[in-house]
Amino acid sequence: MMLPDQPPTFRQPAAAERPWWWRLESSAGAEVTVDEELADQRFSSQADAESWVGEYWSDLAAEGVDAVTLFEHDRQVYGPMSLHA
Repeated sequence: MMLPDQPPTFRQPAAAERPWWWRLESSAGAEVTVDEELADQRFSSQADAESWVGEYWSDLAAEGVDAVTLFEHDRQVYGPMSLHA
């Protein structure tokens, strides 16, 4: 017996549906690994991505992130943007 695909409300969105993401970087430009809760966040719009980093920048900085760079798929949109004053 084959089960139908999960409805969109119950399945994880594909990367194509959430093309916006932040690369989390050290002051040297190396990628930083953070807690699972903050890692691998993807967004459906630039505004959602920017809202998220605006809400979590201090948590990211506490995890050792010095800067963030915004991407849409593989295209760098802007950054690195410092998380420090």
